[in-house]
Amino acid sequence: MRSMVVTAFGGPEVLRLEEGPGPALGPRSVRIEVHAAGVNFADSLLLRGRYQVRPRPPFVPGLEIAGVVQEVGAETRACRVGDRVLGVMRYGGYADEVVMPEENTYPLPPGMDFTTGAAFPVAYGTAHGALSWKAALATGETCLVLGAAGGVGLAGVEVAAAMGARVIAAAGSDEKLAICRAHGAVAGINYRTERVRGRLPELAPDGVDVVLDTVGGDAGDDALRRLAWDGRIVTVGFAAGRIPAFPANRLLLQNAAVHGLYWGEVAARDPGQVGDSLARLGQWYCDGQLRPRVAQVLPLGDAAHGIELLLSRAVSGKVVLDCRR
Repeated sequence: MRSMVVTAFGGPEVLRLEEGPGPALGPRSVRIEVHAAGVNFADSLLLRGRYQVRPRPPFVPGLEIAGVVQEVGAETRACRVGDRVLGVMRYGGYADEVVMPEENTYPLPPGMDFTTGAAFPVAYGTAHGALSWKAALATGETCLVLGAAGGVGLAGVEVAAAMGARVIAAAGSDEKLAICRAHGAVAGINYRTERVRGRLPELAPDGVDVVLDTVGGDAGDDALRRLAWDGRIVTVGFAAGRIPAFPANRLLLQNAAVHGLYWGEVAARDPGQVGDSLARLGQWYCDGQLRPRVAQVLPLGDAAHGIELLLSRAVSGKVVLDCRR
């Protein structure tokens, strides 16, 4: 098998393409021929040893894959050889073959290709978990998405719109905001040229009901100031590099709540809950309500460049690795 291996903690340059024997198959595991793997911001943290999960080098990063089941363990129940599946894992996806627990695999939605599939579970699963499980976003509410042109952010725009919300997108350029509007946002804030708190009184005079925060930093601080009564913030990441502080007095005065979602841990602890979520998202995809944007597809050996693209914020949507190239 071919895989991208982290040889030492560091930046993308520590990744090396290596070949070796495939992992052994356990009784409740499946062997998957990986067609595509998603690249996520969390992978850059894994490389540096700064993610919640901290494997020691050498290891293979990668949180999500799409491919075909090649072999099943003796005690598996649902998977069959030839099934087209999505896979969610703590790490290990940057490879042309993986062995993983059957319970962490999910059917690839009908009509979805492998490239789109590799861009689907983490971004859309996180967005749906944040907006449904945590925020209980309701039809007609106003939802502000921070970092709206990133993988999770753009998924959040689409998921919030599918749930019947009025979506305001905040992103770092007018070009990115145009993409957000094409995916369901009704208004946008370019936080490179204006403060979020400066525009929200115009766009949401009564405040925003729900904030999906993927970035933290100043934008996260500003969003707290413009929460509606009973408002909810769900934080899923800190791409801006600064973890926001939420003064308890502001939460009290707005009867507001702040939630955190570590979707990858939910996937590990409760794969059934994640499966239900992905099934609903798959139906929305089949209905045409979700249109995952894959910004760039790279060969497996160019995984380092894929991570660099994410860190430079040069892409809107997802970067995917073609693991058969």
